[in-house]
Amino acid sequence: MVKENHVINIKILPILRCPVCKTGSLKVEHSLIKCQNTGCQNVFPIIDGIPILLNEKNSLFSTTDFISHKATTFSFNHSFWMSLAKKIIPSMIDNFQVKKNMDRFIKLVLNKNEHPRALVIGGSILGEGMDKLVNTKDIELIETDVSFGERTALICDAHDLPFMDNSVDGIILQAVLEHVIDPNQCVSEAYRVLKEGGIIYSETPFIQQVHMGKYDFTRYTELGHRRLFRKFDEIDRGAVGGPGMALAWSYRYFLLSFFENKYFRNIIKVFANLTSFYLKYIDRYLIKKRGVFDAASGYYFMGKKVNKIIDDRIIIESYKGLV
Repeated sequence: MVKENHVINIKILPILRCPVCKTGSLKVEHSLIKCQNTGCQNVFPIIDGIPILLNEKNSLFSTTDFISHKATTFSFNHSFWMSLAKKIIPSMIDNFQVKKNMDRFIKLVLNKNEHPRALVIGGSILGEGMDKLVNTKDIELIETDVSFGERTALICDAHDLPFMDNSVDGIILQAVLEHVIDPNQCVSEAYRVLKEGGIIYSETPFIQQVHMGKYDFTRYTELGHRRLFRKFDEIDRGAVGGPGMALAWSYRYFLLSFFENKYFRNIIKVFANLTSFYLKYIDRYLIKKRGVFDAASGYYFMGKKVNKIIDDRIIIESYKGLV
């Protein structure tokens, strides 16, 4: 659901740029935003106070999707029973590392700038472990997505970020890159808008079944995920969900593969959670072992933007697994 009375964050207007030409500054005129580049002059709507800044040529989504409030990647119209079930049924998912990682991210961006600006890509809902970041008043958060949501301040596609070069101090991509058509292009855009020495944090799945239907494209090994960020010096990397969680995902989808009826599939989801949620707690023991680098449910990477490309030989030599 779109937040009522959402207003444009005036503070971010100076760093906004046209997502089509990437150079034109943007000016608000009534319910429209206009590119000031005379060779471009694209016009973008503002819906419920939220700018819709899309380069439709490179996006799976169109401006009309948002004008008509069409459900895109997320649907927030859950039934009462589904919402209740999510509250009372144990989840098979747990991210043991994210709070520690967010503490470190916050410290690093505050060390870089007294009042840093952080961009959250895929931030329509509050991500796991993001509470402290949201409540850190000295950090200006810009929360974007290709979906309306409680926290969406700006609709934009990660393939064409509507921000000027070197304009933000930190970027978070939590469970995003598996849902984009071209992860390399999205990381390239993140690199472009980050300031020199800026901090990037990403989480992506490895052993995890399809979880956003037709908007789920890619999986990465731990080393593959590292290479995706080869323009960044590594600060830290590791697993965010261990082999126990990976096993729970596989068990759940094994059971689901027997059924097509939506009613029975919902029952199976509840049954699978009730009979496998405990596996995630075994990960508390496994998460620091070397074998997790070959068998985890997902991985994280935290890095610093540098003016070089990390050599593939160096990346390969940094392999931490046992296989």
